[in-house]
Amino acid sequence: MASSHSSSPVPQSNSSDAFFKKEVDATKHFRPVQSLPDVCPKEPTGNPNNLRDSPSLVVDQQRWTIYHSKVNLPAALNDPRLAKRESDFFTKTWGVDFVDTEVTPSFYLPQITKEHFALYQQEITPREKVHERCKNICTPEGTFDRTLLHTHDKSRTDLEQVPKIFMKPDFALEDPLTFNAVLPWSHFSTAGGKGNRDAASSKLLQEKLSHYLDIVEVNIAHQISLRSEAFFHAMTSQHELQDYLRKTSQAVKLLREKISKIDKVMCEGSLRVLRLSLTRNNCIKAYNKLKLMATVHQTQPTVQLLLSTSEYVGALDLIATTQEVLQQELQGIHSFRHLGSQLCELEKLIDKMMIAEFSTYARNDLNRPLEDDCQILEEERLMSLVFGLLKQRKLNFYEIYGDEMINTAKNIIKQCVVNTVSQIEEIDTEVVVKLADQMRMMNFPQWFDLLKNIFSKFTIFLKRVKATLNTIRSVVFLVLDKNQKTRDLEDALQKNPGKESAADSEVAYLTHEGMFISDAFGDAEPAASQRNASPNSEPCSSDSVSEPECATDSSSSKEHAPCSVTAGGVEMMISDDMKLTDLELVRLANNIQELLYNASDVCHDRSVKFLMARAKDGFLEKLNSNEFVTLSRLMEGFILDTERVCGRKSMSLRGALQSQANRFVNRFHEERKTKLSLLLDNERWKQAEVPAEFQDLVDSVADGRISLPEKKPTATEERKPAEFLIVEGQKYATVGTVLLLIRIILEYCQCVDNIPSITTDMLTRLSDLLKYFNSRSCQLVLGAGALQVVGLKTITTKNLALSSRCLQLIVHYIPIIRAHFEARLQPKQFSMLRHFDHITKDYHDHIAEISAKLVAIMDSLFDKLLSKYEVKAPVPSACFRNICKQMAKMHEAIYDLLPEEQTQMLFLRINASYKLHLKRQLAHLNVVNDGGPLNGLVTSDVAFYTGNLQALKGLDDLDLNMAEIWEQKR
Repeated sequence: MASSHSSSPVPQSNSSDAFFKKEVDATKHFRPVQSLPDVCPKEPTGNPNNLRDSPSLVVDQQRWTIYHSKVNLPAALNDPRLAKRESDFFTKTWGVDFVDTEVTPSFYLPQITKEHFALYQQEITPREKVHERCKNICTPEGTFDRTLLHTHDKSRTDLEQVPKIFMKPDFALEDPLTFNAVLPWSHFSTAGGKGNRDAASSKLLQEKLSHYLDIVEVNIAHQISLRSEAFFHAMTSQHELQDYLRKTSQAVKLLREKISKIDKVMCEGSLRVLRLSLTRNNCIKAYNKLKLMATVHQTQPTVQLLLSTSEYVGALDLIATTQEVLQQELQGIHSFRHLGSQLCELEKLIDKMMIAEFSTYARNDLNRPLEDDCQILEEERLMSLVFGLLKQRKLNFYEIYGDEMINTAKNIIKQCVVNTVSQIEEIDTEVVVKLADQMRMMNFPQWFDLLKNIFSKFTIFLKRVKATLNTIRSVVFLVLDKNQKTRDLEDALQKNPGKESAADSEVAYLTHEGMFISDAFGDAEPAASQRNASPNSEPCSSDSVSEPECATDSSSSKEHAPCSVTAGGVEMMISDDMKLTDLELVRLANNIQELLYNASDVCHDRSVKFLMARAKDGFLEKLNSNEFVTLSRLMEGFILDTERVCGRKSMSLRGALQSQANRFVNRFHEERKTKLSLLLDNERWKQAEVPAEFQDLVDSVADGRISLPEKKPTATEERKPAEFLIVEGQKYATVGTVLLLIRIILEYCQCVDNIPSITTDMLTRLSDLLKYFNSRSCQLVLGAGALQVVGLKTITTKNLALSSRCLQLIVHYIPIIRAHFEARLQPKQFSMLRHFDHITKDYHDHIAEISAKLVAIMDSLFDKLLSKYEVKAPVPSACFRNICKQMAKMHEAIYDLLPEEQTQMLFLRINASYKLHLKRQLAHLNVVNDGGPLNGLVTSDVAFYTGNLQALKGLDDLDLNMAEIWEQKR
C-alpha cells in the first residue's frame, strides 16, 4: 500500500526493437549519492542519523582495499611556498633541498606496455557496449535520483500522518481492542447533555478517517503511475508471446503429420512382427507353465507311491523340490494355493512315519534270536531311514534305539532265567512264582551256568548293536564327506569362475525359456536322475506330463546333479539340500559312538543287578576260594570282551566285582586269621615232622612258582614225613603252625594271581597276618603266654630256639612274597611294599630278642654259680663242673634247631657273659695273674671250662679268648 524508497521503477524502453528486460533491483543499479566515508561508517539500518558503535558483519566483511583511499590532490599540489607549480610535491614534507633524481628501474618489476592490457580491453569492450546501451535506455542517474528522493520524502511525510495501527499486517476490526482503538466508544456516548459535542467529535473522526483514505489513495495512484510503463510493456510482450505460440502450434501439427506417415510406412510392420514374436514366446512360457503345473499336480500320488515302498528320501526330495517350484516358478497360482500347506502336512506325516518305522526296526533288530550271527538286519532299509531322518534334521533318533536297547537287555536276562529254571526239576515254578526267588534256589554250578549264558548273550547283543551303530555312523560320515566335497567344489569354482560360465548361461537360458531345470539335466544325464532302489525305474517321456515318474525326476532337481555313494554294498542318493553343518554331524557321530558305550554300560548294569539279586542271601560271601576265583575269572572275561567290542571300560560290573572281592578278601582273611589264632593257641612249640606235601610246596616256591601244587595221593603215601624242612639246602626245624602258615601265605599269593583286582587288599591282609603271627608268637613264647594257654610247665631253651628258627623261615620267604606282589602292583602302588620292610624288621627284632633271652638265661646262671665260686682245691671245682654241664645242655637243646653259625655266635655271646662274671668274681677275690697258687687253681678251672666247651659239636674252632678274665696291669 505505502510506497517505499526501495521500490524499483521499470525503465522505459526507447529502442525501436523493444525487448523484454528483467526487472532489476533499484538498490543495485540506482544508488543514492553518498559522501566520502568516515573513519566509522554508518550502519545500513535506514536511519542515516545513527552511527554504529559496534562492529557490523555486513560492512566489515568487505575489507579495506586501495580503492577506498581518497586524497585531495589539489590541496597536495598547490604549495604556496613554491614558485613553480611543476615542482614535486614531496618538497612540502621534505623541504626545498629535496632533489628530484631519476629512479633506477627495479630488476624485480617488469616493464608494463600496452600489450599487457590487450586481454583486459578484449574483455571489457563488450561490457562497455552494454553499459552505453543501458545509459541510452535509462533515465539519467542524477535526475532519477533527485526525483526519487523527492518523491520518497514526500510520500514518507504524508504516510507518517496515518496511524501505525492501520499499517499492521494483523489489522482486523473484528478484534475488540483494534476496534476500540480505531473508533473510541466514548465518541458515540449519548448520556447527559453532551450530545452536540459527541456529534462534533464523530464528525471530526469521520473527516480524519477520510483524510487518511485520501492520503493512501494518492500514494496508491502515485505508485501505479510509476509502474504504468512496466504494465504496458508486459501487455505488449503478452501479444508477442501469443503470436509465437500460434506459430509453434502450427509447426507441431505439421511435425505430427510427418511422423504419422513415417510410422505407417516404416515402423508398423516391424513392430507387428516383434509383437507376434513376443506373443509366441508368452504362449511357449504359458505351455511350459501348464506342463510344470501338470507335473506338480502329480506330486501327491507319487509321494504316496514312494511311501508305500518306504522310499522316504525320494518322497522328501520330491516334496522339497515341489515346494521350491511352488515358491519360485508357480507362485500366485490360485489352484495351488493349498498345495504348499498340504505338502507341509505330508512332510510332518512322513516324519512320524519314519520315526515309527525306525522304532519298529530297532525293536525287530534287537529282539532277534541271539545266535552267533552279527549280520545287520535289512541294511538298505536302515540306511534309507537314517538318510531320511538326517534330511529332516531328526537328530535325536538314536535315543529311540537307546530305549529299545535298555528294554532288550532286561528281556535277555529274564528270558535266560526262564529257560534255565524250566530245565531244573528241583524248582517248582507253581509254588515259587517270582523269577528272583526261583533264581535263588539254584546251587552254584546251576547259577554259574546261567550267568555264563547271560554273559554270552550280552556279548552277542553288543556285537549286533555295534554293527548296527557302525552302519548308522557310516551314513553320517558319508553325509559329512559329501559336505566336504561340496565345499571343495565351491572353492574350486570360486577360484576358476570361467569353468562354470557355460553351465550358468545354459541354466539361465533354460530358466528364461520356462523349462524345468531338472528336465534339462535329465536329458543330459538320465542315469544320474534315477534312483537305483526306486520301484519306478523306467524313464518317462518328456511330453507325457501325467506320468508320476516325471514328478519323481523332478525330485532330483538341484543346482548340481545328485551324488551316488556306496556303503555296505548299497547305493544311496545323497541330495544337496541336507543342510546339516559339520559340527552337527560330528556331534551326532559322537553321540552314536556314546550310545555304543551306553550299551556296554547297560549290559554291565543289568549284570550287576542280577549279581546283587543273587547276593541278597549272602550266597556270594559263602563261596569257597575256588568257586569265587571261577566266578571272578568269568566276570573278568566278560569285562574284557565288552571292552574289546565297545572300546571303552565300563566300571559298574568291575566295581561290583571289586565289592564282592573285598567281601571275599575280608572273609578269606578272617577265616585264615582265625585258623592261625587257633593253631597258635594249641601250639606246644615242639618240633613237628614235615609231611611230604609241605616239602613239595616249598620246593615249588624254590622253582619260582608261588602256587599250591596239585595233590598226588599215591606218591604221598609212599613218602614218609621228614624231620626237617629243606629250603634251598638249609634245614629248618619248625612247628606245625608255621607249616600251615606257609600254606596260608601261598594261598594269599595264589588268590592274587587269580583275582588281580584284590592285590592291594591281599597285601594289606597278608601284612596283618604276618604281624599277627609275630606278635602272638612273641606273647606265647617270650611272654610265656603258652604256660596259661597250652599248659606248658616252662618255656625251655629248645622252645625259644625253635621259635627263632620258625621266624627265620618266615623271614626267608618275605622277599619272595614281596617280589610276587611287586610284579602285580601298579608303579604308583609300590609304596605299599614298605609293609614288608617293616615286617622284616619286626621279625629280625623278635629273633634278636630270642637270642638275647637265651643269653640272659645263661647269664643269670653264671651270676648265680660264679657268685659262690672260691679258689681252692679240688680242681676242677664244683662250680665249673655245673657251668660246663649247663653249657652242654644248652648246646644239646639248640644245636639241632639252629644252624652252626648261629650256634657259634650264640655261644660266643654266652662266653662273653661268662668271662664278665668270672672276671668280676676274681676281682672280688683279689686273685690276679701273678703265677701264684691261686692263679694256678683258676687257670686249671678255666682250662677245664675251655676244654669242655670246645669239645662240644661245632664249637671246636671257637676262639674263647680267656685271657680277658684277668685285670690288665697298668
